[in-house]
Amino acid sequence: MMHGRCTLSRTLWIGLGALVALVILGAMADDGREATSLLGQPLIAQTLPDDVAADLNEKLDRAHADWIATPDDEQAIIWYGRRLAYLGRYREAIEVYSAGISLLPDSYRLLRHRGHRYLTIRQISHAIEDLTRAARLIEDHPDAVEPDGMPNARGIPTSTDHTNIWYHLGLAQYISGDFRAAYDSFTHCAARSTNDDMHVAAAYWRFLAHARSDGFEPARAEITFVTPHLDIIENDAYFRLLLLYSGQANRDEIAATTNGVQNATLNYGLAMWDLLNGRPEAAYEQFERIVDGPAWAAFGSLAAEAELARRF
Repeated sequence: MMHGRCTLSRTLWIGLGALVALVILGAMADDGREATSLLGQPLIAQTLPDDVAADLNEKLDRAHADWIATPDDEQAIIWYGRRLAYLGRYREAIEVYSAGISLLPDSYRLLRHRGHRYLTIRQISHAIEDLTRAARLIEDHPDAVEPDGMPNARGIPTSTDHTNIWYHLGLAQYISGDFRAAYDSFTHCAARSTNDDMHVAAAYWRFLAHARSDGFEPARAEITFVTPHLDIIENDAYFRLLLLYSGQANRDEIAATTNGVQNATLNYGLAMWDLLNGRPEAAYEQFERIVDGPAWAAFGSLAAEAELARRF
């Protein structure tokens, strides 16, 4: 079953058969763009390998069927949106989440996911608004592991409802240039982290937020917990960059490993190393190379755009 990119119309049955008409507006612009970069450039969804696209579309079909069957179910809404986003259909995912929020206005999980995808399409103020509200709504709720849509090598999820809300809020604040607010959000995230992967991810961005506010050395004092022996499942790029920032790794060795899916992440971290160590021209050349690459949905690419936008 194919899900068109033009206007989506879905008739939703709520409760015991009451009919609610909900139109999900077409999400893609006519030119195929999913977003406009912070530098004003169109951002187009990447073409996936045929086998990957086929697998993701099959999973999307199942998620769509679940959503049609139970359109007011929080998890059905979330997974339909997530499956759209994995295919690069971020605006459609946002429309699905928005429809869900109209039914479940106090769902911090829906706000978390919509906030994430607002961040992806560079609508930073909307992301901050959603994630701030999610943080307020979840405050008195117990934490729960968030299932992975694309499991890591061990099949062990590393994030939770609380950590994901604070993590993405911190990212949105960091991108906006509000480094002190970002530092506070990543501190909340780190305090709720229960494994080395999440702790390292929060510590990486918190370090950068602190360094941008107060300088390299004060920030460095907060990453003394980092050792080569941490048990890292999936956040290897952040881990290696923290080893560099803490003086336990060599820049050139890390730079030699920046091929693959984590390119934008590693290259942004290396550029920040240059910037914080008095080599701004090298840093900005690296930022430009990052934004010229294909991985525009990566947080490293978004952060590089923000650096260039702030400069000009």
